[in-house]
Amino acid sequence: MAQQPRRKGRPKSFYSKPAQSTIQSLDRALDVLDLLAAHTGLTLSEIATKLDQSPATMHRVLATLEARDVVEMDAQTQSWHIGAAAYRLGSAFLHRSGVVERSRPAMRRLMEQTGETSNLGIEMHGNVMFISQIETSETIRAFFPPGTISPMHASGIGKALLSHYAEDRMTQFLTGRTLESFTEKTVTSPGALKEDLRLARQQGWAFDDEEKTTGMRCVAAPILDIYGDAIAGISVSGPTHRLGTDRIGGIGTLVRAAALEISRGMGAPEAPTC
Repeated sequence: MAQQPRRKGRPKSFYSKPAQSTIQSLDRALDVLDLLAAHTGLTLSEIATKLDQSPATMHRVLATLEARDVVEMDAQTQSWHIGAAAYRLGSAFLHRSGVVERSRPAMRRLMEQTGETSNLGIEMHGNVMFISQIETSETIRAFFPPGTISPMHASGIGKALLSHYAEDRMTQFLTGRTLESFTEKTVTSPGALKEDLRLARQQGWAFDDEEKTTGMRCVAAPILDIYGDAIAGISVSGPTHRLGTDRIGGIGTLVRAAALEISRGMGAPEAPTC
């Protein structure tokens, strides 16, 4: 049998060995980035220990990433942090739909109107990922830095997005899924969750009543795109002693109005109703 001709630019081993599905060194680099993103700073030894790798290997990875400004080291503390290039890469993802830029004015107004933190989130692999936040100046406040992941069923934004699911999609979402309990108020029954979502559709906003974190509440509404699909959610969150039950309805009205404003800017054909 004639030998298969080798294309220019590909190593000979490409044709004699099965192609690998992943690149080990790249995997390690991404593990480092994931780790640094979850911490405020780690030393080389801490990174090596947490990832179960040798310090020498981790130093090579960090040095490579540092050369591209993806990570940086604080010389005083000898700790490593996410760098400016990583922020630029993340920003490219956030700018894909334009929802972040269109939402910022409404988010700031919500924060000023309510005195509480305003958040923006999208669905990501069956969870909510927070992509933007405008914090209140209050000492005790909700804090969800961009990239934070939260379960759909225990999140105001998650429930706002779920409330727009068609019946078949909702069935698919619940199939084989355990609704994890985080507090004594977490909704863990599919039936109870569906009733929550029915109420959210009826009133135009969803409510997280200490379901993910004890002492914290969240009111959220969906943002629609030109096709009428819920592509994001906007919310107001804060501690229960400031978000009393007497304020929830009024905040819900404000959040729903903000979602409507953003949706119109995204070309939504009608008002966003949960």
